Amino acid sequence: MIELVSHKLCINCNLCVQVCPTNVFDSVPNQPPVIARKQDCQTCFMCEAYCPADALYVAPQSHTDMEIHEDDLIESGIMGEYRRLLGWGYGRKSNSELDTAHKLRQLPRPYQS
Repeated sequence: MIELVSHKLCINCNLCVQVCPTNVFDSVPNQPPVIARKQDCQTCFMCEAYCPADALYVAPQSHTDMEIHEDDLIESGIMGEYRRLLGWGYGRKSNSELDTAHKLRQLPRPYQS
């Protein structure tokens, strides 16, 4: 579930507002977006994946409120972790070559009548 929009890291681009499939965020002029409908978050990580500033923290536990501290999350390096794992962002290595799903097509198929 979405837990934090970092006021220290956010660049006010509002991409999270645009990509959220459940309309969790509200835009605020000249400020970071606010989490307006947290209960609607589906923990899809779309907002975190698209955030160019790694300013969002989505907790992997769905629908579980947790106590968080912005400075601790920034210091730990967890901000934008999902985006890093995807290899998205400037200077990051794409992990797409690690995906082996294409090998499934090479497996022999059972005879179908």
